[in-house]
Amino acid sequence: MIVTRKKETEVILGMLKGYKSVFLIGCAQCATMCKTGGEQQLCDMQALLEAEGKVATGKAILDPACHLVKVKQFAYQNKDAIKGADAILALTCGDGVQAIKDGIMGKTVLPALDTLFLGEFERGGHFSQKCVLCGECIIDKTDAICPITMCAKGLLNGPCGGSKNKKCEVDREKDCAWILIYERLKVLRKLENMEKIACPRDYSLQSRPQKVIV
Repeated sequence: MIVTRKKETEVILGMLKGYKSVFLIGCAQCATMCKTGGEQQLCDMQALLEAEGKVATGKAILDPACHLVKVKQFAYQNKDAIKGADAILALTCGDGVQAIKDGIMGKTVLPALDTLFLGEFERGGHFSQKCVLCGECIIDKTDAICPITMCAKGLLNGPCGGSKNKKCEVDREKDCAWILIYERLKVLRKLENMEKIACPRDYSLQSRPQKVIV
């Protein structure tokens, strides 16, 4: 899921300076899970804007906000409420903001959230990054622990040698990714994987913007 965080109130109000009426859009999936773009957050945002003298012409939660076809359908079904707004404030990830921009033509769309990373839901309010979307998954060799994401240096062929007490040289609060990999491979009796030399990464796989047809 995409992990998001609400921008500072002052930043949001600064973006909305000059816009009198606003339509609010949240997302039923990732932003709701992060408690940044669900029903309660839209109500809180509406109350905030109204306290600042602005008018909320409507609010909606899309499922999901990053689905362009659904955004276009929503825009058609709610064209009057959207037409009456000076701008749209999206409580979604950055991809959702841009899908809303593409699906609702002619309106300024502003992000109320910062998009942080692709993360794993651990428990209420706790998320951790496990993948950086590098385009070349190698975790078959490390038994599902990604060294590109988990290692501060993104090393592919074992630890740097700077770890201490199993902690990362760069951040002593974090576990050394390669020690985690070693211990997991040891339990699974796959330590021979540590001897396999990984080829340099193909950074062209991260070229942007990308488009995939399946």
